[in-house]
Amino acid sequence: MERRDFLKKIVKLFFFTLSLIILPIIFYIYPPRIKQKKLTFVYLTDEDELPRSGVKRFELKYSIQEKTMLGYVFLKKDELQLTAFSPICTHLGCLVKWSNIQKEFVCACHGGKYDINGNVIAGPPPKPLERLPLDIKEGKVFVGVKLYGQDI
Repeated sequence: MERRDFLKKIVKLFFFTLSLIILPIIFYIYPPRIKQKKLTFVYLTDEDELPRSGVKRFELKYSIQEKTMLGYVFLKKDELQLTAFSPICTHLGCLVKWSNIQKEFVCACHGGKYDINGNVIAGPPPKPLERLPLDIKEGKVFVGVKLYGQDI
């Protein structure tokens, strides 16, 4: 075997081994469609209980495959519209709280602060709070949450 042929085989073996290492990483980073989140609307409250103005926290309760899931969302009402915000900080996923005194959302983990519209005003969060879709039907308020391919 000549030196050139030997080096070609070594290079091919190297790239083959490299592909065996990299492909599983790529499939982990980009999971298949089954693991993608699906938007599902969950009952939140009756229209009568919405805040007249300002921000109010609402408990969110739903069941998936006989397991009860709990959470909460914030609803902001002003003259123009009703907006739902996710309570998850965009920095590292901690839960934010609404401060009636400061009139802002506060993340106690790393000092992130958001204004009444969910925009970042202080701290490390890279983007505003996520706005959740709302649907009002027959006097009932539903909020859209993303779930991993599950039916409620």
